[in-house]
Amino acid sequence: MKSSTGKFWKQPAIYILLLVTGAGAAMLGDRLTVPQLRGNSGDSGQEALQPKLQLPPKTEVQGSKVLPPVPLSGDAANVNFIVAAVAKVGPAVVRIDASRLVKPGNRRLSPEDFFRAEPNSGSRGGIERGTGSGFVIGADGVILTNAHVVEGADTVNVTLRDGRSYQGRVLGADKVTDVAVVKIEANALPVAAIGNSDRLLSGEWAIAIGNPLGLDNSVTAGIISATGRSSSDVGVPDKRIGFIQTDAAINPGNSGGPLLNASGEVIGMNTAIIQGAQGLGFAIPIQAAQQVAQELISTGKVEHAYLGIEMATLTPDVKQQINSNPNSNLRVAVDRGVAIVSVVPNSPAAAAGLRAGDVIQKLNNQPIIQSEAVQEYVQNAKVGGLLQMEINRNGQIVNLTVQPGSLPVQKIR
Repeated sequence: MKSSTGKFWKQPAIYILLLVTGAGAAMLGDRLTVPQLRGNSGDSGQEALQPKLQLPPKTEVQGSKVLPPVPLSGDAANVNFIVAAVAKVGPAVVRIDASRLVKPGNRRLSPEDFFRAEPNSGSRGGIERGTGSGFVIGADGVILTNAHVVEGADTVNVTLRDGRSYQGRVLGADKVTDVAVVKIEANALPVAAIGNSDRLLSGEWAIAIGNPLGLDNSVTAGIISATGRSSSDVGVPDKRIGFIQTDAAINPGNSGGPLLNASGEVIGMNTAIIQGAQGLGFAIPIQAAQQVAQELISTGKVEHAYLGIEMATLTPDVKQQINSNPNSNLRVAVDRGVAIVSVVPNSPAAAAGLRAGDVIQKLNNQPIIQSEAVQEYVQNAKVGGLLQMEINRNGQIVNLTVQPGSLPVQKIR
């Protein structure tokens, strides 16, 4: 009787002890975890802790080598990779306000009607003003932006995100690639981290920062829609660049601002929108922009190799259109290659003996089937260098040597 009664009371006592112990542990755990989650909420007496970022799969947190850590505020659950990217590069993004004095009846439109005339300037002349974007690539005040942002500008004013404003000086602008470099007298500026635009894949994240429509420090996000879009694809045939296509919203004023990857590295410079299109924006790959910028900083200009031909990628349909055109005497005898549609008089191509109707089939002994490949060869050639060209002329193979000249370009003040 004693034994059974003792056992009867010992068992409930153990259960009660376990229950009390578990409740105490839960309360202690709550005291340990709640401050960690609320440490960034702004409560007094608690140390702010850096929240854990929610990043896409296979994306690592990489600290910027050039920007100091930026404290993030708000609920940790709302901090994602876009917030982290903006915090990393945002301080290096600037607003560029440009203005120029125009003579009566001399107003013209830039690619995005960048300059907007003051009221009543019109045909009587006046001051035209516009706003674009840029980003710092040198701590000593070197800024990258679009050439059309500063085209013809008499004054260039640069405003940092912290509100500081400086008078800018254009070191050089290249109209062919739409790249320009501006210098301000400042030191120890935050510098944007540079990524690799040569390894981009369609579907990667893309984040655009800039001042669209005059709305400072605006952020939009999307994906890389495509890479290597030619200037003719984008509708700017006078440019020589392979564009990055993105569906991140880009509007007038975004021009010159950075396009970022998920790690907060600059992969491109926003530059163009297609009028009437929705969800299509284009950026200059950062590696190409950097190369042009280095030449502009060194010499103030960029020389582009030039042949002086108008060409078209040859397909059976294009061949039929050329051969059946009653207004042209051009005839091609092959189905593949790059057809020369016209040759500019007194150009390097004319000097080498190229003619309209010739079909380029090889360049430097490499088969050629697309006009973009010819353009790439010419872009990479040095002015005064030599290109070996194999063409088909009325069914006959002809080998010519072409010496590219310097592309004549109207200077940007």
